[in-house]
Amino acid sequence: MSMEAAISVSDLTKRFGDFTAVDGITFDVKKGEIFGFLGANGAGKTTAMRMLCGLSLPTSGQANVAGFDLYKEPEKIKKNIGYMSQKFSLYGDLTIRENNRFYGGIYGLTDQQIKEKTQFMLEHLHLEDQADTLVRALPLGWKQKLSFSVSMIHDPKIVFLDEPTGGVDPITRREFWSMIYEAAHSGTTVFVTTHYMDEAEYCDRVSIMVDGKIEAMDSPSALSKQYNAKGMEEVFVQLARKAIRSDN
Repeated sequence: MSMEAAISVSDLTKRFGDFTAVDGITFDVKKGEIFGFLGANGAGKTTAMRMLCGLSLPTSGQANVAGFDLYKEPEKIKKNIGYMSQKFSLYGDLTIRENNRFYGGIYGLTDQQIKEKTQFMLEHLHLEDQADTLVRALPLGWKQKLSFSVSMIHDPKIVFLDEPTGGVDPITRREFWSMIYEAAHSGTTVFVTTHYMDEAEYCDRVSIMVDGKIEAMDSPSALSKQYNAKGMEEVFVQLARKAIRSDN
């Protein structure tokens, strides 16, 4: 894992009128790191992620994502990251092959690149026989793994995953995390939010947001030791109890 920062954030703030959703957060994410971004509902993590993806301008503060300035180069950020939303984001009325062609085109891949990437993906996911199946007909677990693969189709420097395993079975969750490890091992930085604290244990480092601020940040083992906890579940509960607000 490289020590060079893939994401660098300084005093990043987002206000909506009198409400401060994200309150002066500062942190770095290393290249090739699996970084867990945790927080209860209303903590501000989704708002922060939207800013880092170039989808929402900060009120103040600075951020550099994939080597690009958040204010000056948001479009370059979008081209160099992958994003998988909490809600399944592929088109159900298109086949697997058609979704790949569509997203590959958005990211500017050539027809040959799309063909090669699609073939690799189908083989990797063992979906060769399902290439022309409508995505809506696939089980949820396969949809999620496919969505992750499509978010990586353009070899992004960073992939943002917003609660990617919500609602899937434990076996699929383990398979999904194998894909995350594989991506990180290849040099992709993984920025992931999750409500599953056992998944937080798989991250190299985690931050925990409370009421718009980062309350704690370190490796899972270091945080467990710091808070005299048996694991991330206990750490999270201790910190989440400090929350005052409940809505994002």
